[in-house]
Amino acid sequence: MTEAKHKQRLFELAFGHMAMQTVSTAARLGVADTLGDGELTGTEIAAALGTDAAVTTQLCSALTALGVLTQAESGHFRLTEVGALLRTDRADSLNSFTRMFTDPAIQAAWRELDTAVRTGGSTFGTVFGKSFFEYVGGDPELSKNFPATLRQSAVQTAEALPHHYDFGAFGTVADVAGGNGAVLAAVLAAHPGLRGILYDTAAAVGMSEGTLAAAGVADRCTVVSGDLATEVPAGADLYLIKNVVHYADDERAVTILGNIRRAMPPHGRLLIVDPVMPDTVDGSLPDTMYLSDLHMHLIGAARGRTRAQFEGLCARAGFTVTRFALLPAPMAFSMIEAVPGGGEH
Repeated sequence: MTEAKHKQRLFELAFGHMAMQTVSTAARLGVADTLGDGELTGTEIAAALGTDAAVTTQLCSALTALGVLTQAESGHFRLTEVGALLRTDRADSLNSFTRMFTDPAIQAAWRELDTAVRTGGSTFGTVFGKSFFEYVGGDPELSKNFPATLRQSAVQTAEALPHHYDFGAFGTVADVAGGNGAVLAAVLAAHPGLRGILYDTAAAVGMSEGTLAAAGVADRCTVVSGDLATEVPAGADLYLIKNVVHYADDERAVTILGNIRRAMPPHGRLLIVDPVMPDTVDGSLPDTMYLSDLHMHLIGAARGRTRAQFEGLCARAGFTVTRFALLPAPMAFSMIEAVPGGGEH
């Protein structure tokens, strides 16, 4: 890489927050929904949005440079495949995801990164005087976009997981903290001989009826509500828990995993789906995973764990880890398989 390219790369990094705000503004204003499958000039987009024509055109030009839009010689803008992901009428829309991670409250916590580096503490609670989850509950924007982001993560898991693990080797799978059942529905649909147990809070599983019915698996799935930090239902020989341990500190994680261990038969299996951080930055994960790791620390949720740390948690809960496997991009989550035995249980 030449010196000019080195400088250009640093410019790109320094201008990163500007790119973020450009894409965030497009998501919040609804530029992608306005364009849809068609093409419009900046003035026409502004007329539809009720915005200033000149600055809207500048915004669209910047979005074109970033690969979100493309522009014809006539001056008309059209969505690229990247930009189309900001449309809200797509099942795989990343509009809520984009708005959540670029929310002003999130950025306020990130602006205190230097404080976190100096002190080792999280920053969200310091800035707002309450935890991230408490804040989300009282903020109309985040209370909409954060759950939608989690649902989008579940959709990605549902697309990948049934094809990368041998669910057919089991009779019943319990999806612990399974939300609206999107992942479990996909697993059951891919394995007609499998039965399921969906377990989460009453509010979460209350949204599962339509999901399970749409997948044609409602007759093979039992829905149970409860608190996974208190107990987990028995009756499965495979217990799946995804994107949960990631948000828990060590003690809570051991409690949850211990509850699963007590519910599980001696021949059962545990499958954790979560990010696993390598011991060194070896290129196996996209750079966004390392930024996500910092993000988790700043909002006070937890931080990513290495293989050894997951093995330690599982051992404390009465499990022995037998396998790690990385799911395909863009998820970059890992499957951690464990069996009963060993540890402090």
